[in-house]
Amino acid sequence: MSQANRDDVDFRALMGDVRPLHGATNRADPGRARHAPSDAQLARRESAAAEAAGRDFLSDDFVDLVPPFDPLAFHRDGIQQAVVDRLRHGGYPVQASLHLLRRPLEECRRLLPPFIREAYAHDLRSVLIVHGRGREIDSPPNVLRSYLAKWLGAFDEVQAFVSAGQAEGGLGATWVMLRKSERARSANRERQQKRRG
Repeated sequence: MSQANRDDVDFRALMGDVRPLHGATNRADPGRARHAPSDAQLARRESAAAEAAGRDFLSDDFVDLVPPFDPLAFHRDGIQQAVVDRLRHGGYPVQASLHLLRRPLEECRRLLPPFIREAYAHDLRSVLIVHGRGREIDSPPNVLRSYLAKWLGAFDEVQAFVSAGQAEGGLGATWVMLRKSERARSANRERQQKRRG
């Protein structure tokens, strides 16, 4: 007997009384039909998706670590240097502040977007973020400070940010200048028109 015939006989012996499925019975039984998600489940899904969308644009991927004794500084085109200098020297009042000292990076990443958006929605222009700085380049406060430098530039609402002066926390705090909302710009135009007569 050849090897192919032996293999064929062995296969038939192994299969025994197995018979192929025929017709409509050749599908597995999926069990009960699935029900549509409840309103509560849909609300939880929506909430989770919105929260994830808020965090997703703030990446926690690789970041260039800022040396602990280097000040942070950023401004968009069109922002005058005099405005940045005034911000750096505490020339604007603290309208709101966010304290991130000793908080995990993920929590800071979660807290920052609602803080910036709420401040902008309430027409605040100058806010202070207290984060610490650490003395080593890879210390947790300095890692957070480095991520803040990356994250703040990602917000359309942020016009500029600079390390604070010694009175407000020095390199362990950052001043943030938010752009005017459309509502605030409109009110400003009306005031200027009234002055002109």
